[in-house]
Amino acid sequence: METAEIARRFLAFFEKNGHTVVPSASLVAEDPTLLLVPAGMVPFKPYFLGQRTPPYATATSVQKCIRTKDIEEVGKTARHATFFQMLGNFSFGDYFKERAIPLAWELVTTPVEEGGFGIDPERLWVTVYLDDDEAAAIWRDKVGVRPERIQRMGMDENYWDMGVPGPCGPCSEIFYDRGPEYGAEGGPEADEDRYIEIWNLVFMQYERGEGSGKDYPILGDLPQQNIDTGLGLERLASVLQGVDNIYETDIIGRVLAKAAELSGTRYGDDAGQDVMLRVVADHVRSAVMLVGDGVRPGNEKAGYVLRRILRRSIRNLRLLSGSDAFHMHELTAVSIDAMKDIYPDLLEKAAMIHGVIDAEEKNFADTLRSGTALFNRAAERTRAAGGTTFSGSDAFQLHDTYGFPIDLTLEMAAEQGLKVDENAFDSLMQQQRDTAKRDAKAKKLGNADVSVYARLLDTSGATDFLGYTDQEGEARVLGLIVGGQAVDVARAGDKVEIVLDRTPFYAESGGQLADQGTISVDGRGTADVEDVQKPLPGLFVHRGTVRSGELVVDDPVHAAIDGGRRASVSRSHSATHLIHSALRNALGPSTGQAGSENQPGRLRFDFTADRPLRPEELAEVEEEVNTVLADDIQVRDFQTSLDEALKMGALAMFGEKYGDRVRVVEMSDYSRELCGGTHVPATGRLGVVKVLGESSVGSGVRRVEAAVGIDAFRRLSKESMLVGQLSEQLKAPREELPERIDSLVSRMRAAEKEIERLRAAQVLQAAAGLADGARERAGVLLVAHRAEDGATGDDLRKLALDVRGRLDGDRPAVVAVAGVPKDRPVVVVAANKAAQKRGLKAGDLVGVAARELGGGGGGKPDVAQGGGTDPAAVDRALGAIEARVGESA
Repeated sequence: METAEIARRFLAFFEKNGHTVVPSASLVAEDPTLLLVPAGMVPFKPYFLGQRTPPYATATSVQKCIRTKDIEEVGKTARHATFFQMLGNFSFGDYFKERAIPLAWELVTTPVEEGGFGIDPERLWVTVYLDDDEAAAIWRDKVGVRPERIQRMGMDENYWDMGVPGPCGPCSEIFYDRGPEYGAEGGPEADEDRYIEIWNLVFMQYERGEGSGKDYPILGDLPQQNIDTGLGLERLASVLQGVDNIYETDIIGRVLAKAAELSGTRYGDDAGQDVMLRVVADHVRSAVMLVGDGVRPGNEKAGYVLRRILRRSIRNLRLLSGSDAFHMHELTAVSIDAMKDIYPDLLEKAAMIHGVIDAEEKNFADTLRSGTALFNRAAERTRAAGGTTFSGSDAFQLHDTYGFPIDLTLEMAAEQGLKVDENAFDSLMQQQRDTAKRDAKAKKLGNADVSVYARLLDTSGATDFLGYTDQEGEARVLGLIVGGQAVDVARAGDKVEIVLDRTPFYAESGGQLADQGTISVDGRGTADVEDVQKPLPGLFVHRGTVRSGELVVDDPVHAAIDGGRRASVSRSHSATHLIHSALRNALGPSTGQAGSENQPGRLRFDFTADRPLRPEELAEVEEEVNTVLADDIQVRDFQTSLDEALKMGALAMFGEKYGDRVRVVEMSDYSRELCGGTHVPATGRLGVVKVLGESSVGSGVRRVEAAVGIDAFRRLSKESMLVGQLSEQLKAPREELPERIDSLVSRMRAAEKEIERLRAAQVLQAAAGLADGARERAGVLLVAHRAEDGATGDDLRKLALDVRGRLDGDRPAVVAVAGVPKDRPVVVVAANKAAQKRGLKAGDLVGVAARELGGGGGGKPDVAQGGGTDPAAVDRALGAIEARVGESA
């Protein structure tokens, strides 16, 4: 039975049994405590925790999941994978064990021709929690499982909780017996390689308290009993398709076979190669699904997960094939085709997915070249200094600058017999995260618990948004939040979050910044609104400060936005749509929006592209947009169904969630997008759009920034004034300025090179005198010289080598030259072969000097370079080298 058919049968069975079919949520988790969705129950977590009221009593889904905790085990075992699909049925207080258990057994054992999975009951075993007599009795008496096929297990195997205080309860699992050839008799407690778990039924019936691991108190019964089940789609597919592991099932197997073909290997011939092929197959499929859900490669959060698995697959492919060929496009195509029956939207996103993955493969090829060179230099320094540990700072630079996942650095270091200082690397990573957190602190939702918002939403309903037609209006205060807690009164000076029954304020979303303005109670108080967010769908939260008086829950208030600011932001948002269309016209339909920000008078628009725009292309985009402005096209918005909007060609932003009804914003046939933002009534209202530049913001993602309206005019006016000043100063017409400036720059560079040549020659002129003045120390010819400040590190190196070459080659000789280029001290040491035989190695001597300078360094035994932070210590550093030479006797 094909994987897509298994998923279809599961949903059909539970829909027939009264469950609402819920589409898979995005892999990008809404839960702020999670990065990506790791389990099928995650989208329903607010219902289980009582934070929100579920819209249905029972549900069923096929949920996309990602887990990278055991990424090193992927390919090595039959069951580990980064991407997997979890089939589940859920009850929110509707039914419990007495129905969940028989439903599971019915679906698993019903013959295929009658809509079930047709598994022989004689191959099934079940487990229950130690003291769960109720579940055991249902399996035995209601379902008919023989008592010897029901095994009891402890908390580690058959008890579920979220790891924090909240719902918990016993589990019951269904196991499939693969047969005696896979292990010992005796059921799951005897051998879990032979008996594999296919379905876990969680009975949420208790509330747990604080504790660690499985050591926590049970506080009592939950107000309602819930059901959460999870059946691994890929694992069940391996059972029903009669294969040994998930990598040989119909979907992953197709990707694996293509990887073997492209790499010139054959699956099954070599155990090591088989592991690598499985890694490639799993990771490519995972990458396709992540990109399809809007994730882009990066160095943080979900972007780092995507980059890590992509780069692991690319490197494994290159190791398998022994070539630098680009293969990800073909593997991506196979993966999309294999998954399209379950996720048809992948076909619509195919061009986008290809663009992102192809760009990352190209980017990683460049990274491997430059990053490997940096790695090799750092590894050489480590060995030259006699060390065996690759520094954490070098590992961090590889990660931060070159995008090397730490596991790749660990792998490459191990190949060269080195360890990596992971503690130092982790410390640097944490410093970077802490900085990012400080920068983002108090942004968006403040510190209120989401349950505070959930209670307001449940009791008062969604906020009525008036902002498409009104810039001010009357409203009523439904809730006030101060310091994360709901309060009845907010007084002057309080930082407050205000929830109204209706509002003209636009809440930040879709790249458009929130409105600002005031909320006031006649004669009693006023609050300045600085930001508006939607922590839950439909709930507008106005964040600001009570300027005077007080606001009280149930107060009638007057809400008014800053109309000038709204108009300026709306112009930017409309300009963003126009730039999107112009970019698609210039680069093709695979160019898609990857993010945006619309602020007063200025915008930035991120889009997918595998190369920078040429200057002439950027100029054409700007001209096309301003032509549309001159045509003064009417801007129209309307509501329709999602299917109808897509049929008429409306663009949807990947990663966004849309309901059955959507709002379309169109500018004739030039631009048509799904959008909830505010816009100008006609394109002529934008005045002028000035593109400020184009740049890279990540692998496969570019950014255009532009000024709009009066801000664009001011920019153009300023640039015109600057051009005029340059024209006057250079005594050249405006149209001749590029050639004139180019000529001046060329002459300046030539002069700088000549100055550099003369200065280097001057430094080297000292070589003969330094060689003649060499002193003998413990039988070693020694030159310890401080060069004039300003000499570069390259100058110092050339001088040291020149002096060494002038000394008697048969006698041990050491040359140490130090200087302070650009306010940072540098020392270079050169030692001839005779000195090296005496144990005087350049790398060791540089280390001695660098410690005095407050830094480090290293190199080969014949020449090495180091530096530090203390320019005043140069003479001490040279003295330390002289002392070490003196000790060599």
